[in-house]
Amino acid sequence: MLETAFGFNGAFTAPHHAAALSGRDVLNAGGSAIEAMVAAAATIAVAYPHMNGLGGDAFWIIHRPGQAPIAISGAGRAAALATPERYVARGLAAIPVRGPDAALVVPGAVATWQAALALVNTPRLTLAELMADAIALARDGVAVTHLLADTSAAKAAELAPIAGFADIHLANGKPLRTGERFAQPELAAVLERLVSAGLDDFYRGEIAATHARFLEAADSPLRLPDFHAYRSLLETPLSVTTSAGTIYNAPPPTQGIATLIALALFDRMGVTQADGFAHLHTMVEATKRAYSLRNAHLADPDTMTVDARSWLTDAYLDPLATSIDPSRATPWPEPSSPGDTIWMGAADKNGTVVSFIQSLYWEYGSGLTCPQTGITFENRGAGFSLKPGPNLLAPGKRPFHTLNPGLAQLKDGRVLSFGTQGGEGQPQTMTALFSRYVQFGQGLQRAITAPRWLLGTTWANPTTTLKLEGRFPPELAAALSDAGHVTEVVADFDPMMGNAGAVVHHPRGLMEAATDPRSDGAAIAF
Repeated sequence: MLETAFGFNGAFTAPHHAAALSGRDVLNAGGSAIEAMVAAAATIAVAYPHMNGLGGDAFWIIHRPGQAPIAISGAGRAAALATPERYVARGLAAIPVRGPDAALVVPGAVATWQAALALVNTPRLTLAELMADAIALARDGVAVTHLLADTSAAKAAELAPIAGFADIHLANGKPLRTGERFAQPELAAVLERLVSAGLDDFYRGEIAATHARFLEAADSPLRLPDFHAYRSLLETPLSVTTSAGTIYNAPPPTQGIATLIALALFDRMGVTQADGFAHLHTMVEATKRAYSLRNAHLADPDTMTVDARSWLTDAYLDPLATSIDPSRATPWPEPSSPGDTIWMGAADKNGTVVSFIQSLYWEYGSGLTCPQTGITFENRGAGFSLKPGPNLLAPGKRPFHTLNPGLAQLKDGRVLSFGTQGGEGQPQTMTALFSRYVQFGQGLQRAITAPRWLLGTTWANPTTTLKLEGRFPPELAAALSDAGHVTEVVADFDPMMGNAGAVVHHPRGLMEAATDPRSDGAAIAF
């Protein structure tokens, strides 16, 4: 049984133990939570290549004492050649989810590392020191976990024909096996190049040029000028204030707004007991309303016709809450979004707290992998549409993102960083975690370990049912079915429920960390 970790010098949680150790070591060396997160982001890109990588996107929420929280957006932008006409001319009715045509947005993750490090006033470690663990792990090899092996086995046949994938991600054409040594020397060389030339080389140096040549040869729409033009953004996060405090998340094009709406609606409903019918039913109904707004309007904020912040006002939320029937389910489904991701959290002894999320979108993204660098390109551009609507594909546009890093400043002075992997399930896991820990007073680890629910499709299951882990009492599942929810019981600890985590910084310096037993992760506080 996992227990919450406690300490006064630092806290870190990650869905892979190697990343948690990288973060811990940076904190232990006197580095900030931001520096620790950059180190861990590089390490987990090596250790969990099916979930995330340098070829994907990333988002941050950063709390610094005495300052307003800040968001860093690393949403990739569509290539100049990525137009609806290009895809229609190829006889496509939708953007493919795999292969060169799916690799159409510039990866934003590395740009966010650069932007985050620029916020550190007095760096304690060099970039070489921050990248050392990741370089060594890529060069010498990581021990394959069962989750990586399972994904490799499930996706090998589909992805092996895609350029570069088998060379980098398979072992002599075969799926990776649990416990096998998986080395990535090409990726090690890229990380060493970033150390010597600077992170900007990914966009405006040799690495960018190598990728541009490969992508053009592979018939992706991405070209070198797309990399040259890319910048991450420093933004004001979305926020909503509830009875417990102020909750923050990333602004559009992410679905952070859905998490905030669901928590704000649930707060208005007066539920007093965890994990009973009222808790699950009300949270699911709040999620449906948040998803309806998201599905109808959410897109690149440069092209949205409504201001998402207006959805977080009392004038909007109060009547939306009254539409929730406490005993009957609203019909469902609406369209859902799959996705695969990693989330990590960090806190340092100076009070800086970080919520971070990094992703390729689907497992292994587009599958398109540069043999010279070992980097796999995301398929987040598959979130665009070729039909008129808020997510109509256009050059330079950002696609809809499932990624949403959560952070809360609670009224008692605690700062909570929380998040998860899981595509459509991200807001649902985050609201379960938050409500259990903050509103119902459960321990941090218990709030993550407890059985979870998931409405709709996700990366691991295409059905639109309300999925309940098998540890929920049968009478609860029956009550939800009687109320009109179409339920489905899944495994006791089902990976489709995401890999959640959380860290907490208390006003007197105590820190907590917790991880998900559904992951290969670790939570460390010391």
